[in-house]
Amino acid sequence: MNAKHYKAKNVNQADYLVYLNKAKEFYRTMYQAEKAEGWNAVGLNGVHCTISLIDALLVKYSGVRSSEEEHMKVVDLLNSSLSNQIKDIVQKSQAAKRILAKKNLIEYENRNFIKAEALEMIKQVQRFYEWTLEVI
Repeated sequence: MNAKHYKAKNVNQADYLVYLNKAKEFYRTMYQAEKAEGWNAVGLNGVHCTISLIDALLVKYSGVRSSEEEHMKVVDLLNSSLSNQIKDIVQKSQAAKRILAKKNLIEYENRNFIKAEALEMIKQVQRFYEWTLEVI
């Protein structure tokens, strides 16, 4: 499946820096939330960091930004658009899906994101973040 099967907007490729800067801000805030023991905030900032990293990758390499409402489709767009351009994109897309799968739990379930979940989220986001900085 290629990019035209997804809802996406054409964006100036230089704008990837906007999304990368957003990702860096969410990343820093995730660690600030960890220090404050705000486990829900750790989780949501991790999710938003990952979304912004995906946007940065899509914009830089394809000049598109997803307008899909479902985040998993955004990861599918990343995978289908960049599979021939970035090594390990399939594996990293799966890692991004695991991070984004936590969004509903954090935001909508009637329980709090706990410390162990938050610490695991930090590990996963850190790996995706560092990989993105290498390939971008």
